[in-house]
Parts: sequence; C-alpha cells; structure tokens
Amino acid sequence: MERETWGSKLGFWLAAAGSAIGLGNIWRFPYLAGSNGGAAFVFIYLLIVLTIGISVMLAEFTIGRHTNLNAVGAFQKLKGGPWQIAGWMGVVAGFVILSFYSVIGGWTIKYILSSFTGMISTSTDSTSYFLSFIANGPQTVLYHAIFMAITIFVVYRGVGKGIENTCKILMPALFLLLAILIIRAVTLPGALAGINFYLNPDFSKVTGATILAALGQAFFSLSLGMGCMITYGSYIKSKKESLPRAAATITLLDTAAAFLAGFVIFPTVFAFGATPSAGPGLTFITLPKVFALMPGGQIWSALFFLLLAVAALTSAISLLEVVVAYMIDNAKWSRQNAALIIGGAILLLGIPSALSQGAMTINIAGKSFLDFLDFISNNILLPLGGLLIALFVGWVIPEIAKKETTAHGTFGFQSVWIWICRVVAPVAIFVIFLGGLGLF
Repeated sequence: MERETWGSKLGFWLAAAGSAIGLGNIWRFPYLAGSNGGAAFVFIYLLIVLTIGISVMLAEFTIGRHTNLNAVGAFQKLKGGPWQIAGWMGVVAGFVILSFYSVIGGWTIKYILSSFTGMISTSTDSTSYFLSFIANGPQTVLYHAIFMAITIFVVYRGVGKGIENTCKILMPALFLLLAILIIRAVTLPGALAGINFYLNPDFSKVTGATILAALGQAFFSLSLGMGCMITYGSYIKSKKESLPRAAATITLLDTAAAFLAGFVIFPTVFAFGATPSAGPGLTFITLPKVFALMPGGQIWSALFFLLLAVAALTSAISLLEVVVAYMIDNAKWSRQNAALIIGGAILLLGIPSALSQGAMTINIAGKSFLDFLDFISNNILLPLGGLLIALFVGWVIPEIAKKETTAHGTFGFQSVWIWICRVVAPVAIFVIFLGGLGLF
C-alpha cells in the first residue's frame, strides 16, 4: 500500500504549525512570561527559539523526509542499534503526553460551554468553580473522552482528508480568533499598562531560572523530541520542498502565536487589576474572573476558550499520529484500526489523570497521576529524545543531512546548523534535562 503524503506545501506547513502551536503557546507562554518579568523573558525566548529550536526542528524534518518512515522506523533505517531509542522515546512520549494533554483539552471544551451557563458572572467564584469541576470525576472523564473522540476522528480519516484538511481550517481560524481577541484586549481602558509590561524588558529581573524557563518553553513549544516533526516530515513527497524554509516558516508561525497570545492576556489582566504572575491558574481561574467584569464577557470567554481548544486539538492530532504512523509502518496495521485501538488505549490511560486532579487521590512518587506523567514526559523523554536527535544529525548522518537541506538549492547557514546540532543544542537540552530533574 502506498504511503500517504501531504497534498500541498501549504497543507504541510499548516499541519506542522498546528502540531507546534498548542496549549504551550496560548496557556503556558503567557503565565511564564508573567512570572519571569514580561518582555525580558520574551526576548530570551525569541533568541533561543530562532537558534536552537529551529535547528532541532530542521533536524527532525531531515530524518523524516530522507526515510519516509515513522520515528522508530527512521532510526532503524538510517543506523539501527541504540539510536532506535530516540525513535521509541518519541512514540512513548506521544502516547503518554496525549493521555493527559487531552484531559486539559477537555477542560477547554467544558469552559466554552460554561461561558454561557453561569461561569462568567460576578457572583461566581472562579476558583471554586474550577476546583469543583476538576473534582467532578464523571464530568472530567466525559470531556476528556469528547476531546479524544474528535482527535481520533481526524487521524482516522488520514493524512490528507483528515489532518491536512482539518488544519487548513483550524489554523486560519486560530489566528482569526487571536486577532479578534487582541483588538478587544488592547482597546480596554487601562490596557496600556499590560502592553508596557509585555514589551518593555526589565533585565534586572532575569535570573538563571528565567533563562532555564525560556529554554524549556522554546524547546517544548515547537513539539520537538517527541517524533511529531519526524513523522510529519516523512509525509513530504517532494525533494523540491525546501526544508530550511519550512522549518523557518513553521517556527515563525509558532512564535507568532505565542507572542500574540500575550497581547490577549496582559492588556486584559492589567485592565482589571489582576495579577500577571498567577501561574497556571491564570487561564482557568484569573481570566474567567476578568471576563465576568467585561461587557459581553460570556462571548469573549467562549472565544478565548475556543482558541485554546483549537490550539490543543491541532497538537493532539500530531501526538496521536506519531503512534499511529508507527503501527502502520512497523506493525502493518490499517490506519483505521491503529487510530481506533491506539486512540482508545490513550483514552483509557487518561482516565486516572482526569480523576487525579480532585475526584480521587491517585499519586505516584508524591505527585498526582497527571503531574507524574507530565514530569516523566517533559523532563525525561522529550529532552533525551531531542538530545539524541541533535547528536544523530550532527555527528552520525551529517552528509545525509547536508544533502537533504540543499535538495532545493543552497542553504547558506548549513555549517552553522550542523554546529548547533553537534554542540550548542545538545548542551542546551542537557541543561534543560538537569534543570527539569532539579539538579541545579
């Protein structure tokens, strides 16, 4: 059976951008910026993402297109041996991350509906509302299942009819929603204070923790180290596609989404005297409280959580596709069986995560089940996977990488890119790894 491919360059770009643009951009980036001094964090983040981030993304595309195989199969074909571990880390990470990511994706669906059913009201305590929701086991599992069902449906339909066509609709919709919400936010009375906080850097607030947070966010925001970009790169059918241009375009789209999200969050938060450093609760607790004070707050709340849901879905699709592609290529399953069986297994693994946030006490190593899986994937699987990918391209297949990146013409920064893969990216990722384990 002939392997599926992207129908167009635009379709590939939008799908890969959709993989990169997720909750990390709309949810995690603003609260990290708010907690780390605003513009100073943004500046450091941009510097890292446009050097290290884009380099690792290009490395993944190179491996994927050269082999036209999933993450595990790609390493098996190119070298085999212990290097296959990098591919396996991607497949396992995709499976594990989606199991709890879809739980939070389900929260966004719940909050879209709740915007019209009493959540957005000055008489509603947004903290109590959120805590009571996540403590309601049947509800959290239901919304997790709804989100997974949508994800499975898209992947079930295939690369072209499912993933590509869906992202061609959702990605323009995401940026349209961002534009609408930005216009509302920056025109609020008092919004200028939020814009100043966001755009005026205060480097006196920069610490080692700030740099580490920016480094980690830049890496994880681009969906690197989990096999997504290897898998999506494997569906590129033409050598005429410029991989450096694709990596640059997708990185810029991802960065733009994160940067623009700040213009939604900070003007809104400052306009109503809320705290920009509220942490993860900024999205599900602080913002509903703010929306309740705005004219037409129900509409703006629904639009914002719709934005979050779209971002979550486009990333979830790519996570499921990593595992499905492996089952199709290596286990010779049909796409339909792979999507249904693997998607169903991920749904089941997500149930303890959904329940562990308040409905039941499900702890491992002193963390809730969801937080434990988050720790294992984000602090171990992804950094080590990314580290191996960078080293593999920089030291094991540099000549193949050079040919792939010049298949459509010259690549002026090729020697710099190889050097980053050999030295800079591995060192930076190792720092993320040590920091994530709390070793410094």
